Amino acid sequence: QVQLVESGGGLVQAGGSLRLSCAASGRTFSSYAMGWFRQAPGKERDFVAAINWSGSNTYYADSVKGRVTISRDNTKNTVYLQMNSLKPEDTAVYYCAAHRTTGWALYSRVDEYDYWGQGTQVTVSS
Repeated sequence: QVQLVESGGGLVQAGGSLRLSCAASGRTFSSYAMGWFRQAPGKERDFVAAINWSGSNTYYADSVKGRVTISRDNTKNTVYLQMNSLKPEDTAVYYCAAHRTTGWALYSRVDEYDYWGQGTQVTVSS
């Protein structure tokens, strides 16, 4: 089992940047593929980015491709989401999630993930 805690959210102006972090408990972090999702008020939780257990494979939603980078540091049990050129439509609660696997596959559906953090709010003002 793994527990996830997100941080790094906040209020930023359009065009600005934020780096979100997700710290995982436990000694088996490298056994998990990780993902970032976001949920705006009144909307479904949407996929943002995913990374495999080693960090060698990544995948992004079209809406953020070119503006967002997912990365991980298995020595620190942490996954990151660097977000640049932020837009007001990026405003949402951002969640990290973990899927237990050591394969190459990446996961973009909510129901594919086993564990979730509590979320961190990102607000982008125009």
